[in-house]
Amino acid sequence: MSTPSAAPGADRIDLLATFVRIVESGSLSAAAVQLGTTQPTVSRRLQTLERLFGLHLIKRSTHQMTLTEDGERCYAHARALVDDWDAIQADLRGDVDVPRGRLRVVVPHAFGQAQLLEPMLQFMARHPQVTLEWMLEDQPVDFIADGIDCAIRVGRVEEPQLVAVPLAEVPRIVIAAPSLLAAADPRDPTLLPGLPWIALTTFYRDRFTLLPADDGPALRVDIQPRLLTDNLFVARRAAVSGLGAAVVSAWLVGDDLRDGRLVQLVPGWEAPPLPVHLVYPAARQMPSRLRAFIDAMKASLPHTHGMSSWPMPSP
Repeated sequence: MSTPSAAPGADRIDLLATFVRIVESGSLSAAAVQLGTTQPTVSRRLQTLERLFGLHLIKRSTHQMTLTEDGERCYAHARALVDDWDAIQADLRGDVDVPRGRLRVVVPHAFGQAQLLEPMLQFMARHPQVTLEWMLEDQPVDFIADGIDCAIRVGRVEEPQLVAVPLAEVPRIVIAAPSLLAAADPRDPTLLPGLPWIALTTFYRDRFTLLPADDGPALRVDIQPRLLTDNLFVARRAAVSGLGAAVVSAWLVGDDLRDGRLVQLVPGWEAPPLPVHLVYPAARQMPSRLRAFIDAMKASLPHTHGMSSWPMPSP
């Protein structure tokens, strides 16, 4: 029996790459978006691949898509083959160290608009062959289904399947509008529990901890917030209006402190700094554009205004 041939003009590596994208994105439509084509085109490529092998690779219903047993075996082979093919092309073309192509990056809204904007622009200037999708999103994303190359996270990273590269730390201080204090001494820690509060729910709700500069015992502060929000810009604006005190990233309020719209409470005490990581799913091959982006963030972010370097490990 002769082996069925692919459709005229169809490239078998492209067919396998499309199949890999369908599986990893979870749907034909998502694969089409990630590949920059249409859903009918993706569907035709899948049908061509199934005819080529004489096998059904995917079972589709109205609500879900699952791999057949043959499809699972095909995916394992295709994933390895596509990765190896990409590496071969890059090596033979001499492209292995030249960042190019599309990079999809997810960053937090406030942090991505402020602290990360200048490092991102510097990266783009150094790598003119890279196209960047800069997406602002505060919630965790599905890297595979959404076709995300990497994300920058502020706070703990708890997903064991992600590689987390430490970048820097975000110092946090306690602030309030001068009108909120009346005649009270802003240096007095006993003042804190009696103030109205703005809770930044991503990091604290009804209590927070402060650490002294002299490495003495920590101070736990219990609060009853008037406003709870997960947005840094909302917390800052509410604090400036005099609604309540708040624990915020130091970079956010530098101008407000300098111009007198806010004052720092209990100077010499800070909330534990927030770690900043670049995270990405583990993979056999890392594109040069992602390696270059990681290196750029590691080099620039610790020196960005309002940030601090990641602590060196103890010898």
